[in-house]
Amino acid sequence: MAKTVRRRRTRGNAWYWRQTDSWYFTPPGTKRRVRLKDERGNPIRGEQNKHAADLALARVKADGNWRPSVEPTNEGEPLVADVCSEFIEEIRRRATRGDVVAGYRDEVVRYLNIFCEYCGALPVSQVKNNHVQHWVESHGTWRSSATRRYAIGIVQSAFNYAEGQHAIRSPFKGVKKPPQRPRLYSFSEQDEVEIYEATDEAYGNFLFAAIHTGLRPFCELAKLTAADVEMTPRGMMWRVYASKTDKTRRIPVRSEVAELTRKLIGSRPYDDATIFRNPQGNPWKKVTGVSRFLKIKRALKWDNDPVKKHYSTYGCRHTYAHRMLAGYWNDGVGCTIETLAELLGDTPKVAFDHYGKDWSQCFQDPLWEAIGIADETANKKRLKSSRRAARVGR
Repeated sequence: MAKTVRRRRTRGNAWYWRQTDSWYFTPPGTKRRVRLKDERGNPIRGEQNKHAADLALARVKADGNWRPSVEPTNEGEPLVADVCSEFIEEIRRRATRGDVVAGYRDEVVRYLNIFCEYCGALPVSQVKNNHVQHWVESHGTWRSSATRRYAIGIVQSAFNYAEGQHAIRSPFKGVKKPPQRPRLYSFSEQDEVEIYEATDEAYGNFLFAAIHTGLRPFCELAKLTAADVEMTPRGMMWRVYASKTDKTRRIPVRSEVAELTRKLIGSRPYDDATIFRNPQGNPWKKVTGVSRFLKIKRALKWDNDPVKKHYSTYGCRHTYAHRMLAGYWNDGVGCTIETLAELLGDTPKVAFDHYGKDWSQCFQDPLWEAIGIADETANKKRLKSSRRAARVGR
């Protein structure tokens, strides 16, 4: 006899049961079926009414009824709220020491409090792998894959910390997060000129340095001090501390950036003074910088452009990566992914995943050359660069 194949019902979605000619959903963490009803309270019937069933399920999630049920458990067993609370306290201690930025601390507190509202009373032993997926699905406003990925990552971090501290096995290992879809929008030369014309000198200097160094705008560039600047026989270098990776790197800066740096340091000759400041003389903060850039987009009417409406201060970092890989400052000879990763403070894998496939000559040129199509313009620029290097060597 042929084996009967049972199709698995999709969790988190409305499903149709032919026996009753009705639509149902399965509450998270259970195997129960709950009939979906329309706005009048009548069961939704008919296989063709999937759209009405999806709307009914969306109302259930919006009403806050998309929560797992708590079963009786042993007294003293740790709850989800205990795990989240302990991790929040640990992140607050790290923020006090300066190991993590205040913005990350605030996001951890926000997301874990929302998660506790969802299933904080649930014992850890009753938590299942799909609870976090159901939690994300219950928030219809979390449409961005980046938001969902960030929320899942914070919950996983909390349970990984509990596993390391108390040997509590994390139920969320292996949960699939939405793939990374970075918005890699870089500025053209004309865009850069228009940005400087639409803002004041202080913010223009800040954006100029961000575009020409690739530093993370607010957690790296805004915190750069005079003590982080050093002169070498070949030029100026910056010591940059990345709170995101907890590492310090030394990067060379171009001559125009070095000249601007010396000018700004001259007006504030204190080692602990931040170099780039707002018109009031205070260091740039994320909330201030973001509002300034939004103002620029409104002034240039970019908020109505299908592409430029996505521009942001972080686009300065993408612009730097794009120009480095395209050889913008080096006669068309792009740098390697490994060099870019060192300059940006990323791993080569992260740099390649973000920029390599779309912008890197070192990745694309061998593919063209393999099928016999060479880039004559790039070859001429490489030849010109090599001849210049030979003259310097002599």
